[in-house]
Amino acid sequence: MRFDYLVLIGRFQPFHNGHQAALTHALRLADRLIVLIGGAGQARTVRSPWTAVERADMIRAAAGEDAGRLTILPLRDHLYNETLWVAEVQRRVAEALAAGGAAANAAVGLAGRNGDGANAYLAAFPQWPRVEVPAADALVEAEIRSALFSGAAGGPPTVKALVPAPVFELLAAFPASPAYAGLAREDAFIRAYRASWAAAPYPPTFVTADAVVIHSGHVLLVRRRGEPGRGLWALPGGFVNPDETALDAAVRELHEETRLKIPPAVLRGAIKARQVFDRPDRSLRGRTITHAFHFDFPAGELPPARAGDDADKVRWTPVNEALLMEEQLFEDHFHILDYFLGA
Repeated sequence: MRFDYLVLIGRFQPFHNGHQAALTHALRLADRLIVLIGGAGQARTVRSPWTAVERADMIRAAAGEDAGRLTILPLRDHLYNETLWVAEVQRRVAEALAAGGAAANAAVGLAGRNGDGANAYLAAFPQWPRVEVPAADALVEAEIRSALFSGAAGGPPTVKALVPAPVFELLAAFPASPAYAGLAREDAFIRAYRASWAAAPYPPTFVTADAVVIHSGHVLLVRRRGEPGRGLWALPGGFVNPDETALDAAVRELHEETRLKIPPAVLRGAIKARQVFDRPDRSLRGRTITHAFHFDFPAGELPPARAGDDADKVRWTPVNEALLMEEQLFEDHFHILDYFLGA
């Protein structure tokens, strides 16, 4: 079947030869290709070093003379609300079709690989016929990132063999960018952190607790002093000690990091909701399950707070501003806020 449009969804961190094969195959079957770049708007990490704009540049460079047949759009994640993510995909595709002047009966398909666990999302779009394209191994992306951050910044032969030539040129220039030094430092920290647990008989699972304190239309945020995520804003929180409950840990970490002038008993009486967030990939440090508590104070003067422990700054942030700070927030903390506040 020949399509007017095919939709290809990916993270492309970075765009490599496997992605190129999928793109080339899709362009043989469709007049135009809509490429949706996942994870748009997030903070840079060693797992997601490149912005949606930078990844779009990679794709256009690799596409060469076919770049004019591409419509590339950013796609936000909704980690804890799959329905919103599906709606976001539908909205982006509708936007691309409208911008391209597509006819009402345009043939639209979805490119992916059936039976691939990473492509399970394909089943969420029954309105678009599925089209098989070559698989793009996520392990290749990890190998490339590892090479770039382990000192092989000039582009080792292994990286050169894994990506299209125009993408290799962009990757070779990346170490000179302002973002690289911080990412390389974070990569070194993560490697050392994981190595410290290498002797454990089983891969460790960490348990943390986070505090979502909403007071008079503001949320309490801390800026991280150390790795990972140095300089990013976060919810107050930390690891649960062996002798405490998750709630006890959330209250303790909140006071240690913010010196918040609200007594523990008052905090416990203000719990509006609690939720476990346990996506296996939510933390670079390893499998980390967090228990988040929403403490709600609808009105009143904002109580004093000041930085302590491993935070270098604390601030009460208007909720509407916090919900625009995705690329400044640590790990999945934006999505935890999004979950509790229903944004």
